[in-house]
Amino acid sequence: MDVNQPKQEHLLALKVMRLTKPTLFTNIPVTCEERDLPGDLLNQLMKDDPSTVKGAETLMLGEMLTLPQNFGNIFLGETFSSYISVHNDSNQVVKDILVKADLQTSSQRLNLSASSAAVAELKSDCCIDDVIHHEVKEIGTHILVCAVSYTTQTGEKMYFRKFFKFQVLKPLDVKTKFYNAETDEVFLEAQIQNITTSPMFMEKVSLEPSIMYNVAELNTVNKAGESVSTFGSRTYLQPMDTRQYLYCLKPKQEFAEKAGVIKGVTVIGKLDIVWKTNLGERGRLQTSQLQRMAPGYGDVRLSLETIPDTVNLEEPFDITCKITNCSERTMDLVLEMCNTNSIHWCGVSGRQLGKLHPSSSLHLALTLLSSVQGLQSVSGLRLMDTFLKRTYEYDDIAQVCVISSKVKEEH
Repeated sequence: MDVNQPKQEHLLALKVMRLTKPTLFTNIPVTCEERDLPGDLLNQLMKDDPSTVKGAETLMLGEMLTLPQNFGNIFLGETFSSYISVHNDSNQVVKDILVKADLQTSSQRLNLSASSAAVAELKSDCCIDDVIHHEVKEIGTHILVCAVSYTTQTGEKMYFRKFFKFQVLKPLDVKTKFYNAETDEVFLEAQIQNITTSPMFMEKVSLEPSIMYNVAELNTVNKAGESVSTFGSRTYLQPMDTRQYLYCLKPKQEFAEKAGVIKGVTVIGKLDIVWKTNLGERGRLQTSQLQRMAPGYGDVRLSLETIPDTVNLEEPFDITCKITNCSERTMDLVLEMCNTNSIHWCGVSGRQLGKLHPSSSLHLALTLLSSVQGLQSVSGLRLMDTFLKRTYEYDDIAQVCVISSKVKEEH
């Protein structure tokens, strides 16, 4: 903290103290065995030490609290609190005292004073006290500017300032990754690392989705009908430790039809992170809007709506496909079905699907069977646009497990 002392002798004295929670007192236990030279002296000294825990004197953690000895670190998302006191050190009565506290950051200047009204008078050996609070939202250099103006008994107007400079540090390192599913679902992985020097209690890590999506948190497991956090009951994050959070976003119904043709950058939402540190000091961070680049599907997108997991060998089964026109022109589509070594399509190949306008989609029910057991890939669909004479091939659309009907009967 850098303090600029006023050059002129003033009747009033300004004192500023940061308000923080105390810390638990720790000591270094020094002990020895009875056969050593000090005998039982060191053990007895620890027992007589008022700061140790009775019956557990060798623990470093004591029962006392220690008041802050320095300004300490301030992290982004925490609340900066400070006590400001103006004391009349003279034997005179001063008038019209105005105390102003501003916080200067790299981008703005904020007024933190609780009141802008002047105090009529301040008698000798009396003081004016104020407590200011500010939720820190920027990293980097901050300067607390405290200004005091007053009038002496002779009518002279006096003014002085003090500057308190401190750095705001970054508490967390947040990295995000997006995974696009075969459907219109989007999976978000958020990696959160504690880059401070003390443990954190992660109170809440949630995703606030944009208006396009509904979100499901995948950070709990169901045990005996209750949702239990995958991180356990004690969600502490040690210094430099990293934790992964997973979320699944699904387009809302009104956007579901358009989800297949979204192009470019789309807004997903923002993360809301709340944590607690020493003796419950709270911090909160919200990321900026998370964005992802929508995957490119070409002119026509074919996706599976329904497909069974397991089917019987040489027995027909049904699937439902969704075909979406992702281009900016109308298409006249023809469906062709090509058999593979294991997959055989049932039905007429080369049938007309009709015109499909831009951003429109249609659902198609198809029947097929497999002549080979095991995990088989569904392939062989072809869509031809008769307007441009262009063919779109779709292989490895999905996989299905084919078993013998005799095996199923035995089970």
